[in-house]
Amino acid sequence: MGSPPIISTRETPNPSTLKTFDLQVNVYAGVDFNRDDLTAEQLHAACRALKEDDNEGILATIITDSIQSMCLRIANIVQMRRQEALIEKMITGIHIEGPFLNENPGYIGAHPRKYAKQAEPDIMKKLLDAGSGLVRLVTLAPERDPGFMTTSLLTKKNITVAAGHCNPSMEQLRESIDNGLTMFTHLGNGCPMRLNRHENIIQRVLSLSDELFISFIPDGVHIPFRTLANYLKLVPPERTIGVTDAISAARLPPGQYTLANWKLDIGEDLVAMAPDGSHLVGSTLTMPRAIDNLNKNTGLEQERIEAMLYTNPLTAIKKP
Repeated sequence: MGSPPIISTRETPNPSTLKTFDLQVNVYAGVDFNRDDLTAEQLHAACRALKEDDNEGILATIITDSIQSMCLRIANIVQMRRQEALIEKMITGIHIEGPFLNENPGYIGAHPRKYAKQAEPDIMKKLLDAGSGLVRLVTLAPERDPGFMTTSLLTKKNITVAAGHCNPSMEQLRESIDNGLTMFTHLGNGCPMRLNRHENIIQRVLSLSDELFISFIPDGVHIPFRTLANYLKLVPPERTIGVTDAISAARLPPGQYTLANWKLDIGEDLVAMAPDGSHLVGSTLTMPRAIDNLNKNTGLEQERIEAMLYTNPLTAIKKP
């Protein structure tokens, strides 16, 4: 899937020489962070695989579900992190993606629509309490945050707020930025395949790229490489971020895998598609593959790749 690769004559970077930090890992190497029965042994195995793939660290991503389930899963990771040095080193924080998302088809993506809701500061506080100070990033829909109260709450706590799975107007985006929004999650995804060709969320966000960090999934499936190359020409280099949005099939061969309540059949193309073919469900991307993709298919040099996969993500979540 995706567009033909852009031929690059640049020398391919050696992944082992580049640092990476991934802001969006839902699952890895068969281990689903979004399960109630996640064990310390499983989390250790995922962290060992992440370390072997030269990740300096990640944000474990908890996606939309019931508030009770989300709190349980967040607290479970926090507790296991306290018990083992490798888990503590690799999982440096939590990314909460949802449940304050746009529930309309296309925008909601793989998140369960029935649990999407309007942002409420009291609910956000429950999720933060479960995180015990480890929540570093929250993705929400600005148009689902009345008075931008939840965005303001998070900003005051020095937690990065990203827009995603959303369709705010230009005015709503600007107001959200005024209240602390600093990032956009996986641009080009979390929106319908068919949009107004000129007036759409992608164009609005690109017009604000000097004010927002913008993340992309460089797998050639979520965004065709030629389109990604065009985006990377428009967004300032210091504001581009690459994430994997990894699910359990990341690093593993074709087969049957899970992400929260999803059961997925991953074929030879390693594309994580919903059973009905309507949308993608995360990615099987790893950071070594991301490095290779960015060099071979967008022509980025090593310095910018490392900025996109390491320096900028850390800057975006205010981590030294």
